[in-house]
Amino acid sequence: MPLLITTPIQVRFSDVDLFGHINNVVQQMYFDLGKTDLFKELWRLTGAAEQVPALIASLNNEFYEQIFYGDEVVVETFIESIGNKSLTLVQRLKSNGKLCTLSRVVMVCYDKEKCQSVAAPDAWRKYIGE
Repeated sequence: MPLLITTPIQVRFSDVDLFGHINNVVQQMYFDLGKTDLFKELWRLTGAAEQVPALIASLNNEFYEQIFYGDEVVVETFIESIGNKSLTLVQRLKSNGKLCTLSRVVMVCYDKEKCQSVAAPDAWRKYIGE
């Protein structure tokens, strides 16, 4: 089973737009919180001496339902696949248990000192599941 990280979201008053729902741009910030939790857990599980960062190369969001202030909101994040230098994450934004937004993100492992992509750590591969 893949490593699934669930991140509870505290919806702020400022997240609400003029239509009374959580703005799509704010939802992307919620997804970033999920990514942060996933990578912290990966680094912890793998005992990574060096925390390999990854940059977003591509992202796609599909919006299904609105989210409103006062809803119970969580982000679920998992690694769908991993290549030589990149990995694809799937993130589900749920409100009161219902899928509202689905995000698929391709991230590239990156060496910030050399300014180039690098191989994805082999230790990450076991966390993509079956």
